Amino acid sequence: MKKAAFILVLVFPLAMHALEQNFYIGIATRVLIYAMAAASLNLVLGYGGMVSFGHAAFFGAGAYIVGILAYEGVTSLWLAWPLAVALAALAALVIGAISLRTRGVYFIMITLAFAQMTYYVFVSLKSYGGDDGLSMPSRSTGLGFSLSNEFAWYYLVLGLLMLVLYLLHRLVHSRFGRVVEAIRENETRAAALGYPVYRYQLLCFVISGAIAGLAGALIANQTSYVGPSLLHWIQSGTLMLMVILGGVGRFWGGPVGAAVLLALEELFSGTALLGPYSLHWQLPIGLILLAVVLFAPRGIAGAFAKQPR
Repeated sequence: MKKAAFILVLVFPLAMHALEQNFYIGIATRVLIYAMAAASLNLVLGYGGMVSFGHAAFFGAGAYIVGILAYEGVTSLWLAWPLAVALAALAALVIGAISLRTRGVYFIMITLAFAQMTYYVFVSLKSYGGDDGLSMPSRSTGLGFSLSNEFAWYYLVLGLLMLVLYLLHRLVHSRFGRVVEAIRENETRAAALGYPVYRYQLLCFVISGAIAGLAGALIANQTSYVGPSLLHWIQSGTLMLMVILGGVGRFWGGPVGAAVLLALEELFSGTALLGPYSLHWQLPIGLILLAVVLFAPRGIAGAFAKQPR
């Protein structure tokens, strides 16, 4: 099944071009970007057991860094994208260093509070659009070919997603990943065994924030626009829904959840299926999510797993 899915994402843009449906190439690229963002959240939520409701802060910050640099004339991806990743990681370090001193609902609320603080910081930047957001003059440059070509852009995003997933696979199956999972299962026992729980959790949080920052840099280029909605708590909730739908703590949970949620959004928000009721497209998605939670609590990816976690 994994090989079939990989072949599908490879040939999808070619098939859409042959069918003269190039619009769906852009939708597929958006799915790949959100798959990366959801995978980054799954690292802290599923493997680390840290219910962060402020992941949009890192996602949106990465997007804004690229957008602001492009507005100032800096379009090289070799500068803009690493800077977006670095600043998102720095934000995760600061937020995580404070938030991880709390537990339970307090951790959820303090991550949400930090995300909303970040949201209002960027809204206050009137010279960079404020509430209206900021349009980018063009996509990033620096690879010797134009990223405005949808084929080139799709395969670049796909390559970056595959690289991130490979690194995450190595990470969660390493000693570090096993310790993070042990902390999730029993923090007291892990501390009693001598593991520095706080440092492991903080490093996991920073890595997750850095990956979300890269996804933010990509979404800014995808839409050629950055706006405060990328940092809003609703964005954090959307990423969490993707992880829950795909499977919390399942390696493919983030990508699968992103693909399913965005596909359902595209399916129900159009007028073809729901007709005059298309304005209420969130209702059927909510019912599907409810069904997944009730009948497949391990998520879609978990339902097809050989063994339960």
